[in-house]
Amino acid sequence: MRAPLSAWALAPLLVVCACAPRTRGSGADFAGSGSVQHSGNGWAGASPEPGLQRGKATFYGEKFRGRKTASGARFDPDAFTCAHRTLPFGTRVEVRRPDTGQTVQVVVTDRGPFGHDNRIVDLSLAAARTLSMTKLGVVDVELRVIGN
Repeated sequence: MRAPLSAWALAPLLVVCACAPRTRGSGADFAGSGSVQHSGNGWAGASPEPGLQRGKATFYGEKFRGRKTASGARFDPDAFTCAHRTLPFGTRVEVRRPDTGQTVQVVVTDRGPFGHDNRIVDLSLAAARTLSMTKLGVVDVELRVIGN
């Protein structure tokens, strides 16, 4: 028995769709529920305050020195930069530790963090030192877009 011609025509489409990488939603879920949407002045969504994201920060340092970031720039752990999943490269953000009140301003130059939905930013070593988080590894933070 032979399959109709239309089934053969659809077969390549099914293969392409099945092999395509799965993508995340339009934004990471930073507060544990609801979606996050980009707005012109920062972020709105899961956080009660417009323009604010809450989640966890990690950092990366010497191991990645000199490697190309997603923006094409070479990573410098002594620079005040960060990786964010969706913010445009060159966006300036303020990262604040609510438990200590410490803040740092960084520029988005890379993509990440990956693998953990509650992590919203990977900081350079210099930024992590400013927030006194190098011994802790992961801390709760608030992130606010302050410019492009």
